[in-house]
Amino acid sequence: MSDSKPEQQPQMQDMTGAKALWATLAAHGIDTVFGYPGGAIMPVYDALTYYPEVHHILTRHEQGAAHAAEGYAKATGRLGVCMATSGPGATNLVTGLADAMMDSVPLLAITGNVARHLIGTDAFQEADITGITLPVTKHNYVVHDPNDLPRIVAEAIRIARSGRPGPVLVDIPKDVQLAAFTGTLVAPQADPAQLQARPEDIRTALELLKSAERPVLMVGGGAQGAAAEITAFARAWQIPTITTLMGLGAFPSSDPLWLGMPGMHGSVAANQAISEADVLIGFGLRFDDRVTGRVKDFARHARIIHVDLDAAEIGKIVHTQVAVRADAASAARAMTEGVTPFVHPEWTAQIQEWKGRGAPATSNWGAGYAVKAVVDRLRPDDILSTDVGQHQMLAAQLVRFEKPRRWLTSGGLGTMGFGFPAAIGAALAEPGVTSVVIAGDGGFQMTAQEFATLTKYDIRNVKICIINNSYLGMVRQWQELFHGRRYSEVYLGDSNPDFLKLADAYNIAGFRASNADELPGAIDAWLAHPYSALLEVVVPQEHGVFPMVPAGAALYEMIETDPSLSTSDPEQTDQPKEATR
Repeated sequence: MSDSKPEQQPQMQDMTGAKALWATLAAHGIDTVFGYPGGAIMPVYDALTYYPEVHHILTRHEQGAAHAAEGYAKATGRLGVCMATSGPGATNLVTGLADAMMDSVPLLAITGNVARHLIGTDAFQEADITGITLPVTKHNYVVHDPNDLPRIVAEAIRIARSGRPGPVLVDIPKDVQLAAFTGTLVAPQADPAQLQARPEDIRTALELLKSAERPVLMVGGGAQGAAAEITAFARAWQIPTITTLMGLGAFPSSDPLWLGMPGMHGSVAANQAISEADVLIGFGLRFDDRVTGRVKDFARHARIIHVDLDAAEIGKIVHTQVAVRADAASAARAMTEGVTPFVHPEWTAQIQEWKGRGAPATSNWGAGYAVKAVVDRLRPDDILSTDVGQHQMLAAQLVRFEKPRRWLTSGGLGTMGFGFPAAIGAALAEPGVTSVVIAGDGGFQMTAQEFATLTKYDIRNVKICIINNSYLGMVRQWQELFHGRRYSEVYLGDSNPDFLKLADAYNIAGFRASNADELPGAIDAWLAHPYSALLEVVVPQEHGVFPMVPAGAALYEMIETDPSLSTSDPEQTDQPKEATR
């Protein structure tokens, strides 16, 4: 927010396109906007001073603004809003928009552009942002008439939030922002109604489920808003339940039916259950390649029921016997009514045997040990964000959620730099909750400048944990397993900063642990600190994150444990040599 505010909002006769924008956002209940100003959006920032009910958060990079808006949206289910100027400002939002598109995050991006008469002339800081973002947004607009602004913004909000959520961009030329507004402000629209399944689709799905002897339920990120209904459905049918990377938290991990996460770094129980199931029902997921493994062998014995809002996703990757196009909550309710629990003792016994296999290695000092120590300290309401890499997969394997919307990660796009700003967005959305981020030493440095955002706004509820192994760990693991241990351009240890000194430069307290004896005390001090704080855990180079399904393999061909731990060849048990530098 600006340091000074006019005493009252402008009268209609004083309205401009820029003021109409803020009036529309405020009317739609938008209370937080993440952004970075510049020349082509300056009138919008000037008009912000008339609307103190909208809090603007000045990030230190536009990508940070987009990811913070994503974190805000993922933690709450509400719309996230970000803003940038034209040219490089707008293009710096693109990664966040692509990330939101892949993970179905409701996001509104507002960009300034050069004046209408300059569009197409290669003017200073001009970029065709609607053309650039066409593949990574649900829809986008260029506003040519200031009187259209309220309608377009209201429509953009509706599109971002309805159906399968996603990002929408509104691009506003500078002269449109400055022009007099003589139109009518648009009242907020009611929330879109849930899409109800066709009764005949529900009946067909129920008939197939009743015939199952080895049923499995898969829950994706699209079911985060239907956690209660999904849980009731699974318990009514007594179906073993898997939550994807994006679905973690949509089913309580304490329930005996829960099998963990499927896919490349999924649990043995989840991957084997999928491979041997005779009926698989999926709610709100895309069956992406990291979940399916080799597609032709995915759920090789199963008939598949797919429940999803997006018709384009049904049958896109895997053959679907029963398509149920519907909101996850309404479909789950419809398939739960009047159900008598089905018991499959042989299937249950087999799953229990699988659940005892392939646990991540956490007993010896290393990244797994450190991540487990951190996630074990999370409370039920705490939010956990991650960046992308080995620490992300370890956290997904080890964390135990009882509630939805406590897990924020970049799934489809796998965006390094996502975790820290997303945690800031979540912290601002829920100031009474601790927002924890686990990041790697590589990814954290992509958005480390957002330390300044913590300091500027005195955000006190973000706890940052950096797992520092001096490598781009996941890339190193693939080079070790599939590229003859040729470690090319992955070593960071010769140029990483002193992370505690970096935090101190922004007046953020830092704590460090370099071995198992130091870790409990460091975690205690980190969590007990009354403000946002950094914990750096210095770990040795890891052999890798396991279980793991190699690229191109089937889920049942997963490597359950780190092969280097069982080899007798001393050459293979040595730590990887540092890259040439």
